[in-house]
Amino acid sequence: MSKKVLLGLSGGVDSAIAAYKLKKSGYEVTGCFMRNWDAMANNDYLGNPTINDNICPQEADYHDAQKVAEKLAIPLLRIDFIKEYWDNVFAYFLREYERGRTPNPDVLCNKYIKFDSFLKFANEKGFDYIAMGHYAKKVTKDGHAYLAKPLDEKKDQTYFLCQVNEEQIAHSLFPMCNITKVESRKLAEELGLTEVASKHGSTGICFIGERNFREFLHNYFPAKKGDIIDIESGKKIGTHMGVLYYTLGQHKGLGVGGVKGLGEEAWFVCKKDVKNNILYVTNGDEDEHLNSDSCLVTDINWIGDKPLKELPVLVKFRYRQSDQPCKLHFEGDNVKLIYDSPYKAVTPGQFAAFYLEDGRMLGGGIIDQIFYHGKRNDI
Repeated sequence: MSKKVLLGLSGGVDSAIAAYKLKKSGYEVTGCFMRNWDAMANNDYLGNPTINDNICPQEADYHDAQKVAEKLAIPLLRIDFIKEYWDNVFAYFLREYERGRTPNPDVLCNKYIKFDSFLKFANEKGFDYIAMGHYAKKVTKDGHAYLAKPLDEKKDQTYFLCQVNEEQIAHSLFPMCNITKVESRKLAEELGLTEVASKHGSTGICFIGERNFREFLHNYFPAKKGDIIDIESGKKIGTHMGVLYYTLGQHKGLGVGGVKGLGEEAWFVCKKDVKNNILYVTNGDEDEHLNSDSCLVTDINWIGDKPLKELPVLVKFRYRQSDQPCKLHFEGDNVKLIYDSPYKAVTPGQFAAFYLEDGRMLGGGIIDQIFYHGKRNDI
């Protein structure tokens, strides 16, 4: 008897090809479209470019998912996780911004929605597995299910899965592990999936979409102007709209370019004083104030057994970056990562994902504090 798979069919090309590959492999595939955000109910007005459209992007995606399901001859379900998304993802997102940190809702969306609420729904309906369109590979070693980097490392999405646990991985399939994005689009054209073959991938906040980010945050946090200070001279060089709206390493939208007598290089956010609502900036992206050489990582999800000893690892501090060699040291339940060389704009609130040399992901956690032992000892 064929194994039954419930696949998250988003209306994009990756999940469509995932459905095709699973069906071709002999699985009994059912698509399921998830709706997790209600703009009206969630006060999502400011910064929303589609608020006055006749059809919202989610409904347009649902219509594309319907067309894909029809052409692939698979059933399509629809389910809402709006409350779960708000309670477990968006409320956390707001709390972290209120602390002056920069959260990553995509990681928590996978942890709590796609591989938790969706998996529980699939189990209740009698499915054997769930599947998504993620570019990731499931591997088994020493009796444990791990995630590893896919064939198309440019599209590697394991970083966003660093909080998914071993049991969730074991009950999931990753059919996009051995195909490239270019091949995926070509295959969609050959299959006549014209609705999604050339469709741009989803961008912006997970399940919310593209927003004018500063305006979007105005829906939930009032603007509170404060000083922009040059961290080297201590001089005020501008005014910001609210320290919560900025992130470490940011250089666009600061409104201090070309400040007379202060050089022509771009300005970068290097420190946020939330209590006093002060934004500190530095001139040029090579300035030491942007660096850290170690960080404390908390809320760690270990995939497989927790390592028994300190070890060298490769770390991603954000999506689409090269791996950073680090040494992993234990501090109770937390981890201290010591970099092989200073690294720029490692940001509290973001996630750090740990990898072994063979590409397996050990897990990941939240960057809680960053440290630097160069000319200054405080960030």
